Amino acid sequence: MAEAFPLLISEMFLFDRLYMDSAGGLSLYPSHRCKTIHLVRHAQGTHNVAMEKDHSLLQSYDYFDAQLSSLGWQQVDNLREHVQSCGISKTIELVIVSPLLRTMQTAVGAFGGDEYKDGINVPPLMVADVGGSNHPAISSHNCPPFLAVELCRERMGVHPCDKRRSISEYRSLFPAIDFSMIENDNDILWTPDNRETNDQIVARGLKFLNWLWTRKEKEIAIVTHSAFLFELLKCFGNDCHPSIKNEVCKYFTNCELRSMVIVDKSMVGSDISRTNYPRKIPQGLDLHSDVATEKQPEKEVINDVEA
Repeated sequence: MAEAFPLLISEMFLFDRLYMDSAGGLSLYPSHRCKTIHLVRHAQGTHNVAMEKDHSLLQSYDYFDAQLSSLGWQQVDNLREHVQSCGISKTIELVIVSPLLRTMQTAVGAFGGDEYKDGINVPPLMVADVGGSNHPAISSHNCPPFLAVELCRERMGVHPCDKRRSISEYRSLFPAIDFSMIENDNDILWTPDNRETNDQIVARGLKFLNWLWTRKEKEIAIVTHSAFLFELLKCFGNDCHPSIKNEVCKYFTNCELRSMVIVDKSMVGSDISRTNYPRKIPQGLDLHSDVATEKQPEKEVINDVEA
């Protein structure tokens, strides 16, 4: 017994530590206060190729609203194979995309339908040969809706690659993308002499995330840009283990997809659960079994009195 007692103490200590670690390291949230978001940085653009040679080329109008490179389209094809093989292509309810050529090409290539064919009674997500890409048209059949949102654009200003075309032109190139949330046909947000600051990107990004809670969809793909993702995600993960913080905040490579759960901790959303089941009548005794055993005789006395 003398030898067993220290072992018992150590086992109790280990149990207490495990209990405390699990309570401190795990969190529970109602599922209706969470959304799954699949964050995607666009595939390689022609401006990415240029900046590897000379960063100053980003200020050239030769790369206005840069499109995907040939390697970028290969990256999109690989991402498409991945989202189909892992199953998320069937669970995503909405694709949100920054209204720039490279992000829309990435989004429709990865999450859109198959090659568009004449006679299909739905508009294409993308017409053939957009930007001289030699890429065939992409169908909007059997895929989630696509919504263009300016809040998730790249850092705006100075670099022409981050200036968008008119919405009228985009509608002719991407007929099945919904541009109804964009108020101005021409780009009034981009300016040639002022580059958006990190703080301005973060403010815009947080406004974007809060807007997500107004959407009914629970699983959403967001195709956007490197600086937008990097600056916004640095705001998160401070209450996590450093390795989790790094997983959240590290820089996105071209055509990288990272799936995350966003949690509403402050009652931003107001929707009720679609899966919770509040018990209906008939009701039983709503007590813990041990308490119920103690309370049962008292309940019987009350019944006798009532009788």
